[in-house]
Amino acid sequence: MKSLLSCLFLLSVGMLSAAEPEWKKGNIHTHSFWSDGNQFPEMIASWYKERGYDFLSLSDHNILSKGEKWMPIARLKSRGGSDILEKYLQAYGKDWVVTRGEGEKLEVRLKTLAEFRVGLEKDGDFLMIQSEEISDRSQGVPVHMNATNIQEVIPPQGGATVREAMTNNLRAVAEQSRRTGKPIVLHLNHPNFGYAVTAEDLAAVVQERYVEIYNGHPGVNVLGDNDHASVEQIWDIANTIRLTQLSAAPLYGVGTDDSHHYHGRGTSRPGRSWIMVRCDSLDADQITTKISQGDFYSSSGVTLKDVQFDARKQKLELIVDGEEGVTYTTQFIGTRKTADLSSQEKKAANGKIVTRIYSKDVGAVLATVSGTNPVYQFKGDELYVRAVVTSSKPHVDPTLPDQTEQAWTQPVGWSIPNRRSR
Repeated sequence: MKSLLSCLFLLSVGMLSAAEPEWKKGNIHTHSFWSDGNQFPEMIASWYKERGYDFLSLSDHNILSKGEKWMPIARLKSRGGSDILEKYLQAYGKDWVVTRGEGEKLEVRLKTLAEFRVGLEKDGDFLMIQSEEISDRSQGVPVHMNATNIQEVIPPQGGATVREAMTNNLRAVAEQSRRTGKPIVLHLNHPNFGYAVTAEDLAAVVQERYVEIYNGHPGVNVLGDNDHASVEQIWDIANTIRLTQLSAAPLYGVGTDDSHHYHGRGTSRPGRSWIMVRCDSLDADQITTKISQGDFYSSSGVTLKDVQFDARKQKLELIVDGEEGVTYTTQFIGTRKTADLSSQEKKAANGKIVTRIYSKDVGAVLATVSGTNPVYQFKGDELYVRAVVTSSKPHVDPTLPDQTEQAWTQPVGWSIPNRRSR
């Protein structure tokens, strides 16, 4: 018997109207001068708006864009270049830019979200969603989690283990959501940054429902290495463990920029990956709710006109918004109920266990389809199925070898067995 949660999900993605859906494009992992970025927040937001994004979250580390924050001119120049203040003044004028002091003691006040969102949102075609990257550590590794639509800053909660730190931060966000009545999405950032979070860790913290499966920062080890799984493999392993061992819902995959650098230099640049959320208005609560329902896909360039899972017919269908001269190949990926789920410890050269190795049955390619209307008909033995569309068009700003544009849909067709009574 399917759980209520699973049934609600199947209804949400399987009973779509015939009308063409509306997709809102946004990035929910972005950094500015409020933490370790190298640009003023309103300049960053304007960059995204001018390039057709519908919404943006500035997710600076352990801080919201609130209150008084002054930046010394020396620090601004060291990050953004010697002409950073001139660019800012040219873009916004002396009436907007607030300074104090002179010479090397000159400081610039950072504008708050409440101040700069007014001009950006005035035409109703762009939305700023308040967010925070809760940047924690445990067992000597980084545990970073992005809270989208957060209302008040949440300090890192800590924990004796990676799993405990994740759980504590999830609990703090859930408490704020209950108290404020606002939906908040807390996703795990870059699990392979510092190789901090294993698939088994991610599976075990069942309260977590979202993980970055592509991150535009070149230093977060998206592809893994000889000792570590790629982030997509982590996603499949964790979802398989959840559905077969933990009676828990699978994770949804999030694509982000994790941008820090905005001046044509630096390695962590904007515009590399985003999410497309199916919703009919630019409203932070609605967008966050739709993300929580899995009604979105992630992209690094490929656009989908539609994604439909028909629960009755057990069919997953995509419509790609194809470009002339570009070819598209879709892999339908999942794990079958008959898969070999055994695993072996993988040790580094120093003897430390770094991960576990699973058979190719976990996250297997179930079918490959060419064209702009790929369809997968379920056989009945799948735990879940997701789709990855890969185009022949090179990525505009690649971080991976021979990278082309892609899109990733969410796992569908899953159900949660009844939990055993305690």
